[in-house]
Amino acid sequence: MSAATNVCIIGIGIHPFGRTDGVSGLDQGAYAVRAALADAGVGWGDVQFAYGGSDAAGNPDTMVDRLGLTGVQFINVKNGCATGGSALFSAQMAIRSGEFELGLAVGFDKHPRGAFNAMPAEYNLPEWYGAAGYMVTTQFFAAKIMRYMHLHGISRRTLGLVAQKAFANGVHAPHAWRREEVALDTILDAPMVSDPFTKYMFCSPGEGGVALLLASERKARELGIRPIHLAAATMRTRPAHSFEVFAPSIDIGGGVNTATRLASAAAFEKAGIGPDEIDVAQLQDTEAGAEIMHMAENGFCADGDQEQWIAQGRTRIDGALPVNTDGGCLACGEPIGASGLRQVYENVVQLRGAGGGRQVPGTPRTAYSHVYGAPGVSAVTILHT
Repeated sequence: MSAATNVCIIGIGIHPFGRTDGVSGLDQGAYAVRAALADAGVGWGDVQFAYGGSDAAGNPDTMVDRLGLTGVQFINVKNGCATGGSALFSAQMAIRSGEFELGLAVGFDKHPRGAFNAMPAEYNLPEWYGAAGYMVTTQFFAAKIMRYMHLHGISRRTLGLVAQKAFANGVHAPHAWRREEVALDTILDAPMVSDPFTKYMFCSPGEGGVALLLASERKARELGIRPIHLAAATMRTRPAHSFEVFAPSIDIGGGVNTATRLASAAAFEKAGIGPDEIDVAQLQDTEAGAEIMHMAENGFCADGDQEQWIAQGRTRIDGALPVNTDGGCLACGEPIGASGLRQVYENVVQLRGAGGGRQVPGTPRTAYSHVYGAPGVSAVTILHT
């Protein structure tokens, strides 16, 4: 790699997550783009390309109506809950290839209230799969964590501790949707949605927009910007016999490998570091159990170690590996197109030392993000200062 093809993040922008009545998803995305451009001190006319993701709020390329009709190359991305991570992966490839030196990854969404209405045919599944109730994601995730808890000795209290940490971190994140602490007993005693998860243990579909401005290392120097370096960006689909959302293909006694394990291993190999060298991590937490399982799938601990890790506070902001420092999906909600980019936004904030009340102590130098979507798609990024 050379200074012309090494990739950096030089600007970040975010529209607050949650509910913003009267503002379209597209306008929330445009807001984030303008913020990212202002953060880097460059104009829309300087942008050479863009990759944009949205699941339900329109075609991102139509954003040029708001930003300026410059003729820029703008490609739409749609890849389930991994849409944002996929847009970033594609954008960084455009620079690594040497084709461009300055471009955007942007994602936004505006989902209606209530659960996603996934259809079996959209995931190459038979109609009986939906009729049996498995397209209801709360039910699927509950079944998945029940199995994991049984196999690896994870308690329901640990699920509650994950949610409690998320809301405590979200208090300090201006872009978070849920910004009030919730007591552990309140979380555990709340109405049950799908056993063992109560209502505080699930994230909600929401709204928001995030934009990241990428540049080659050479371009960053030319602009006089101190960049955050993108050491690795990977994405993988599910292997045979994995146990993924809307991919009910596990063999009894099998299912060891997953899309996340593949993407994570490839990212660490590309970055040339190991999990013990990561200072802060953002992991997909569609529900409290996902964060627990993804700690192991991303290589940070062995299956079952999470019970002790979380009891000891090792994933808190002042712990050995702070996880989901802005509250993750549990506190921020999940606008699909923006969610994976929010994780990277948060990591840039942390590496800049600009996290305020949620800032990781010391001087974090490495940051990891992992986003996951149906039916078994994972994207991972590793940043360093």
